[in-house]
Amino acid sequence: MALHINIEDLLSANTVESDRIEFKEGWNPDAIYRSICAFANDVENTGGGYILIGVTENTETKVAVRPVSGLSTKQIGTIQQDMIGLNNLVKPYYAPKFSIETVDKKQVVVLWVVAGSERPYEVPESIVAKHKNWKYYIRRYASSVEAKGTDKEELIALSNNIPFDDRVNIRAQIANVSMLLVKDHLYKIKSKLAEEVGKRDDREVLEQMGLLSGPAEHIFPRNVALMMFSENPAAFFPNTEVDIVSFPLGEAAPYTEYPKIKGPIPEQIKRTWDFLRTNVLEERVVKPKDKAESTRTWNYPLQAIEETLVNAFYHRDYQMREPIEIRIYAQSIVFINHGGPDRSIQLQAFQTGQVRARRYRNRRLGDFLKELELTEGRATGIPTIFKALRDNGSPLPRFNTDDDRTFFEVELFMHPAFQDVTVPAQIPDDDGGSLFINERLISIDNIIKPIVSVVSERIKEKTGNQAWSQLSTQGGGQDKTKLGAGSPQARDQARDQARDQAGDIVRDIAGVRDIALEVHKIIDEKTKQILNFCGNPQQRKAILQEIGLSSKAKNYDAYVLPLIKLDWIAMTIPDKPTSPKQQYYTTFKGGVIAELLSYKARKK
Repeated sequence: MALHINIEDLLSANTVESDRIEFKEGWNPDAIYRSICAFANDVENTGGGYILIGVTENTETKVAVRPVSGLSTKQIGTIQQDMIGLNNLVKPYYAPKFSIETVDKKQVVVLWVVAGSERPYEVPESIVAKHKNWKYYIRRYASSVEAKGTDKEELIALSNNIPFDDRVNIRAQIANVSMLLVKDHLYKIKSKLAEEVGKRDDREVLEQMGLLSGPAEHIFPRNVALMMFSENPAAFFPNTEVDIVSFPLGEAAPYTEYPKIKGPIPEQIKRTWDFLRTNVLEERVVKPKDKAESTRTWNYPLQAIEETLVNAFYHRDYQMREPIEIRIYAQSIVFINHGGPDRSIQLQAFQTGQVRARRYRNRRLGDFLKELELTEGRATGIPTIFKALRDNGSPLPRFNTDDDRTFFEVELFMHPAFQDVTVPAQIPDDDGGSLFINERLISIDNIIKPIVSVVSERIKEKTGNQAWSQLSTQGGGQDKTKLGAGSPQARDQARDQARDQAGDIVRDIAGVRDIALEVHKIIDEKTKQILNFCGNPQQRKAILQEIGLSSKAKNYDAYVLPLIKLDWIAMTIPDKPTSPKQQYYTTFKGGVIAELLSYKARKK
């Protein structure tokens, strides 16, 4: 049956690390069975390995020499015949998966040595010798070596200690594995085995992929089969999902909890990534004055986010009934997966970016994620994150865990160019609750209150109470129940009238120049743009585009919503906030601020 992985990925050591691949030009039973034993013992829980016979290794690049040397049909027949007997010399019995592949128009043999479930394994030092001397073998870097001393003790201690994802799940059945998801995966990685799905029995295909375990009469899927190819892994591993919560103004303020992300692990990764790309990640293009080329900067570098996300799935403990958590703050994003790092790793090692794990919690899941090119080789995740942050000019990450290693937390900080350096403050709203508005905006609101009061009183004197009542529906008065009343024509007329009259009155107020200077000094450029742009009603998307931002919810919450809460701008349809026809306009109070800014500009 066809190999479960793309043969070209093995020849180039693309999705499988080179130290998990051995190239053998010919059939050498002694050396090959020592490697079979070492891969099956899988002392570091990396997922076994592959032996390609009929292929020569390039000693410098550690990949296959092309074209391959290949094997004759007679040589392949001899190998098959020999292995029938030699497999019995592995204690306990072990048989690698055998596949014949065509490469460069020649035939090669691929032995897939799945990490064994009955380790430790041992084989004779010379498997063809008359007198056998059994020994344990393990992998050290790219070589198979005899396990001695503490290595041997460690290997024996691992007896029956199988990573959770590679264990059999007796609560599940083969029918719980979706062959549609299996076929889709095989097509994505360009495996020829995809063509066998539907033609061969499901059990044969799943066995070829190493996804089943148990005797023929009582066979069950392994946990990794349910993680990858079950429509609902949470039925077998509760809370296998992603929780995303946004705290734009801190954990003490109102927050947004998004719908949980569920489904097969690859689907969860994809949907979570799509969410972050759409709702969190931003890019800015800056043209330095002293350089010919523009620079592109992300608030969070894509590769750092992707690597952190995938690692959360790769290294989480699926026995712990806790979801992966993503917490989005104003100036950072935190990823939390339950089941902390191996105790052999000191937390300080993460801060240096140099981490070498001694055990991998989910060896088979990692292989599948590598095949999909969602993650890279072993011990590359943290260095990849550090490099991406450095290349983007972002701050270094923060790592955290507890003494019992029950969780692992990674916090990535926003690039300084995107950070809002002002501090949120709390003010009471009309309903006795609290609103969290930027302290800078509140200070301006307090500064202009006397001016708004003076201007409103003088307009009342000029236009009469009836005209002021119509004007107050534009957001400048205190009667919020009337906001938006009247015909569109009347509202437009009142708004224009307020703008003209407010401008004349503001300029006549004593000491207004000092107030205008203070407002101009405190207010930020984006707020100035919004107040001026909304002199005529504008849609939300247009407003955010005007200030150089995308129409994401977090940008609206950060720049538009506070101005509505302070009554500097208002909605044209306040009783239907989400209406597609909704527009926003500068209120009477906002018009006073705009006039102060205009006054200061003329006095320069």
